[in-house]
Amino acid sequence: MLHSFWYEEARKQFASVAHADPSCAMAQWGLAMTEWRPFWDGMPDDRRKAGIAEIDNAAALHPKTDRELRYIAALRGYLHSDPGQNIAAVSTYADVMGDLHRAYPSDVEALAFYGLGLSAAASLDPKDPIAADRKALAVLMPGFEAHPDHPGFAHYIIHTCDNPQLAREALPAAEKYAAIAPASAHALHMPGHIFARLGMWQEDIAANLDSVNASELAAKEHLDGVAHEMHAYEFLLYAYLQDGDDARARKIYEDTNPLIQHLAVIPGIQNDGMYMYTSYMQVEFPSIYHLERHEWKDIIAIAEPPHPLVSSRYFLLWAQAIAAGHLRDPGAADRAVASAQSIYKAVEAEGSPISAEIHATFLTMQAWQNYAHHRDAEALAQLSASADEQDRVGQAEVDIPAREMYADMLRAEGHLAKALAEYKTDLKLSPNRFNGLAGAAEAAADAGQRDEARRLYGQLLQVTNGGRTSQRPEITRASAYLHQPKNSAG
Repeated sequence: MLHSFWYEEARKQFASVAHADPSCAMAQWGLAMTEWRPFWDGMPDDRRKAGIAEIDNAAALHPKTDRELRYIAALRGYLHSDPGQNIAAVSTYADVMGDLHRAYPSDVEALAFYGLGLSAAASLDPKDPIAADRKALAVLMPGFEAHPDHPGFAHYIIHTCDNPQLAREALPAAEKYAAIAPASAHALHMPGHIFARLGMWQEDIAANLDSVNASELAAKEHLDGVAHEMHAYEFLLYAYLQDGDDARARKIYEDTNPLIQHLAVIPGIQNDGMYMYTSYMQVEFPSIYHLERHEWKDIIAIAEPPHPLVSSRYFLLWAQAIAAGHLRDPGAADRAVASAQSIYKAVEAEGSPISAEIHATFLTMQAWQNYAHHRDAEALAQLSASADEQDRVGQAEVDIPAREMYADMLRAEGHLAKALAEYKTDLKLSPNRFNGLAGAAEAAADAGQRDEARRLYGQLLQVTNGGRTSQRPEITRASAYLHQPKNSAG
């Protein structure tokens, strides 16, 4: 359970052991480990205080073996570290677990937690995250090959490779992980991260439908951790939009508030690690839906939910800056960018899904602000820089690629050859995205590259199952183009 981040239920198991054997130091270590959630919200003050008390209890029980002492010392060092030096503290934890692994090379758990530490440190690395990810993979991949049924290795590989550059390397782990931990909603969902990165929309949809079902079953059995359901719906909405099933996508976003109301009355839900992100979903779901469908005025009209996370406000402002740029509305763009700038540092510190690419997103907002003011050359330069930055740090899980937006702007300004080249680069990093394929096809068609346009339009229809569930104009244009005689298309 701990390796699959089912922290709430893992905590119950460790508490049961601690109750049965009050002298068990490792039960107290386990309780403290459930407080640390490195890929989610990290370590807020309340859980840090609880974790410190638990790990100090573990130390006070005077563990009998050197190995137990090392496990406890590694976590104790992290929990007692300065919260303002989190990156260094996580790196130190990884180093100490590495020493433990080398001292006890047959301890599979030590190897798994060493890999977790390296992957967690990589997720915080602002300088060269891909190089840091590869350092983690150098530990995790051999662990997965030697222990393919261990939940930790498969899970941590997926997290480590959750970026366009490395996603394909995690496909074997993604295809295996759900079978390792079939009762865990999070484990069933996680392969969807890799399937989404690779444009495998049907596999992504299947994984997240299984995750939703697992969350609902957990709720019926009065288990904790059911708020994972929101995260699965987040991926489902995005995948449905890519395969053109807009009706199912819209139903998800329209059902967001009823789902949150349903979750709110579940006992203990406030302790669920995912529940804190409800305000993020309340702005992300409608924003992504309307961004993908180019419904710019609807994005401007999205209201901020009550008591939002600062990252929720920032995400909405990002979406509204993009919409304002497309509408050439300088007032709306200026308001969005000014508000985002005022909370930039707070978002960066919050550790939300958008924090890792905070600089790239702000460049994107400034680019669309310039575009709204008809400063098109400046807008193109900033959007190009944003795309380069996003390529370096990675793209968020549910996102509009900056390079796709750059290609869109180039196409709108008539730079068709350059736009097509950028779309092709984008589609290597974000394959099978509806708007990436449609934009590339239209750029090729407008540039008179008929064979390329037919290939791309054909791929769009293949990804969307012939466009049978989509009413978007891009599907109509694709079908019409492909039905023209080949020598007259254009």
